[in-house]
Amino acid sequence: MEQCELPQPKTAWRKASEAAPRYLPFLSWWPKVTRRTLKADLWAGLTGAVIVLPQGVAFAAIAGLPPQYGLYAAMVPVVIAALFGSSLHLVSGPTTAISLVILANVSHFADPGSAEYIRLVLTLTFLAGLFQLGLGLARMGAVVNFVSHSVVTGFTAGAAILIATSQLGGFFGLTLPRGGSVVAAWGRLIAQLPDFNPYVTAIGAGTMLTALAIRRLNPRLPALLMAMLTASVGNHLVNGAAHGVTLMGALPDVLPPLSLPVPGFDEVRLLVPGALAIAMLGLAEAVSIARAVAARSQQMIDNSQEFVGQGLANVIGSFFSAYASSGSFTRTGLNFESGAKTPLAAVFSALLLAAIVLLVAPLTAYLPLAAMSGVILLVAVNLVDQHGIRHILRTDKSEAGVLVVTFLATLFVQMEFAIFCGVILSLLMYLKRTSHPSFVVLAPDPDNLRRPLVNVERKPVKECPQLKILRLDGSIFFGAVTHISEELHRIMNTFPEQCHILIVGSGINFIDASGCHMLFNEALSLKLSGRDMFFCSLKTDVREVLKRGMCLKRLGGEHIFESEGQAIALMVQRLDPERCACCHLRVFRECERMPGGEHYLPLKSSV
Repeated sequence: MEQCELPQPKTAWRKASEAAPRYLPFLSWWPKVTRRTLKADLWAGLTGAVIVLPQGVAFAAIAGLPPQYGLYAAMVPVVIAALFGSSLHLVSGPTTAISLVILANVSHFADPGSAEYIRLVLTLTFLAGLFQLGLGLARMGAVVNFVSHSVVTGFTAGAAILIATSQLGGFFGLTLPRGGSVVAAWGRLIAQLPDFNPYVTAIGAGTMLTALAIRRLNPRLPALLMAMLTASVGNHLVNGAAHGVTLMGALPDVLPPLSLPVPGFDEVRLLVPGALAIAMLGLAEAVSIARAVAARSQQMIDNSQEFVGQGLANVIGSFFSAYASSGSFTRTGLNFESGAKTPLAAVFSALLLAAIVLLVAPLTAYLPLAAMSGVILLVAVNLVDQHGIRHILRTDKSEAGVLVVTFLATLFVQMEFAIFCGVILSLLMYLKRTSHPSFVVLAPDPDNLRRPLVNVERKPVKECPQLKILRLDGSIFFGAVTHISEELHRIMNTFPEQCHILIVGSGINFIDASGCHMLFNEALSLKLSGRDMFFCSLKTDVREVLKRGMCLKRLGGEHIFESEGQAIALMVQRLDPERCACCHLRVFRECERMPGGEHYLPLKSSV
């Protein structure tokens, strides 16, 4: 007789190998790498490297940094985020919104472009990365859900206007002072507009038109890079330097230098609000982009793992002169459309960008600043999600209010607080909804043989004169008990002749101690006034809390029913028979057995 072999206990090595993908997520997709995927990833990486070259330079200009720092942010952080994130296609790097928040936050403490400014930006990046990493390690991936789509849409729309405003001086060849409100900046621009330089404006406008034409003809081509090359050639042909056209100058052909972004106590105090805003904005961007692409690639995204990837990218990147990065919608979408199969595509894009920088950095000496302004203006226009704004304004008034408040706060308040304003307002809207659960009046549908309970507001059916059936849609917790009690009293005062109340609890998700106390008090109050309250269809978790809170015992088992049908079948027997004899509505099937019924039907449940 053969003996069954007992399962062998897991060895330490086996346990470590099974747990490794959780801490080193690249081990989960590395076995999928083949010669075919390597070829696809290499091509997608090359496309991404070409695209990020002009974008990185433009984003650095928005952030108030020397142009090479935008390229540094597209190297080391991209590799780290790809290896330690959960998305197969997300590409990180510098973004417009984060670049603008950095400028708005750090420009108060140092002059943009200065050595002190760069040091503070890298320190801010380090702190933002620590926030993100801490949230990821604590498995707090759900926290990004509090940054609603309306907040991000309103913020990016406001950021787009600020970005465009900051570039109009360079676009028209004017020297406009920094600082002040948007209204003041536009006032200064209008006052100096008669003195604009037509050569500078022509180069900026020509860059925009060329990029738009290339996108229209072939969206796969690097339109921004080709438009900037065209502008450089055009500027050389018209001898722009002799007509006041300023050139950008050559980028240093070196790899990212090492840095030491260790903050002091005073710097932490100054930079923490901005770091927290950048951390939340970066996580919201990265997760929303990863989810959007995952819906097309049929992949599951781990929010907390994305937090870890973004946090490590910013913490480690700050030691390699990279300022704060996040997921890029443009480069991620292009990465997916280019056929990328694994995160190696993002790794290849960073490595190929480093090679391109070493080869073509001196050529940027011939790039007009007006062309850069044109590119940034085009980026700003594309930031405004017109379809999303119309959808929010048309769909939900409360979300529209969140969008408008975030938009206005972005324009007229410090940008890091604009995000907080939107998030706090979204939370207040959420609390208002959850603390105001609604009662739905139900009654049997006479047109259906089974007579299911339907909403009387949607279908005007007759109610029983003695029994009020209510469904509570919402949870019973400390923030909602007052509203529930007030609504219950209002309904009972409106219909005093209905002396029995049945509350259908299928819509109650949870209940706390305050909710238990309120239900018992309401039931007792109704009992003293000659009325009675019953419950049915309560969820298991709700029943358990009521049991632990002694509420079930106090109410009595005869007041709690498993289903609507059982509750109605037993409660009809409690109705006043004299009133039933005079009633011609016959709402329930059980009513046919009562005195005055026209037909005799076997006792069946109503549902």
